[in-house]
Amino acid sequence: MSAQLALFPDTAPAPAPKRTRRIHPSVPDAPTTTVPAALLRLADWILLNSSGGKDSQAMASHVCDLAAKVGLLHRVVIVHADLGDVEWEGTRKLAQEQARRLGVRFEIVKAEGGDLLSRTVARFFKLKAKAEKEAREQGLDPATAKIAPAWPSSSARWCTSDLKRGPVRKLMTRLVAELGDIGRPVRILNCMGQRAAESAPRAKLAPVEIDRPASNGKRHITTWRPIHGWTDAEVWKEIARSGLPYHEAYDWGMSRLSCSFCVLGCEADVVLAARLRPTKATEYIAVETQVGADFKNGLSMRAIVERAKALDAEHGELRRPPRGTALSRYVGKKATRRYLNRVDRGRLYLAA
Repeated sequence: MSAQLALFPDTAPAPAPKRTRRIHPSVPDAPTTTVPAALLRLADWILLNSSGGKDSQAMASHVCDLAAKVGLLHRVVIVHADLGDVEWEGTRKLAQEQARRLGVRFEIVKAEGGDLLSRTVARFFKLKAKAEKEAREQGLDPATAKIAPAWPSSSARWCTSDLKRGPVRKLMTRLVAELGDIGRPVRILNCMGQRAAESAPRAKLAPVEIDRPASNGKRHITTWRPIHGWTDAEVWKEIARSGLPYHEAYDWGMSRLSCSFCVLGCEADVVLAARLRPTKATEYIAVETQVGADFKNGLSMRAIVERAKALDAEHGELRRPPRGTALSRYVGKKATRRYLNRVDRGRLYLAA
């Protein structure tokens, strides 16, 4: 009887207890201030995360303007997480040019282990092997094992953690080391261009908060979302004010930037991206075939490409739009012409 129970237990083995991450006792629970000038003065480093998109661009010029007014521009570092060929062409160079014109330090970080597509394939086969192993251990047919989705999604944004957040934290480690022993944890003000108007989840984010998982005994990270309450119009008005160049994908009609095919992007954006980058879209179709799952939940890249081809057939291939098309919708043609003149001359409106 005991042998039978050993072979066919009534209950599954208890799962291993989850590891709880210990937060260093020096890390505060809440920020000591939410006043912009005070946040800047408290920071040893002011780190601006730049995707090259309009929101991070507006955030960067806005924060640099504030930092210049309090004489702290030398503490500002703009960091761009290079996503490889899944980014729009020229994104990295644009982020670097924006930093150059703002007169601040620029850093590139890039995750090891390949871009989004290669990681999606590797993740699928890893998840597949795990599911099949668990099925065999339970005496089930491995071929029937349910495999977790390989593509990132709103509920599993591993693309952000793997390709952006992780590499940026390695830069934070380097910045701490640059200052050496200052007798206390280094204070890093980590600035993000996230806005409440983008989505319901982002609307719930606090404008200022302590990033406890990224903090430790050597560094305390405060996350600041300087433009969290801004509208689209306010973002574009800041771009016009600053004179910084923005990515031409917006003139083509894209509403967001970074990955040209973002799993969180709206259907109109991914269809437009397929019209602008048909070769890259074909690569996504190949990965869909490998992992046996649609790129977006309920919407395959194959279907996206078919819609893109239908639009090309109906309206003809896309023609390059005039420079400033996106901006002119918010500030008018006259202000856009002034902006383009400043862009071409490299003139910025920063505090003296």
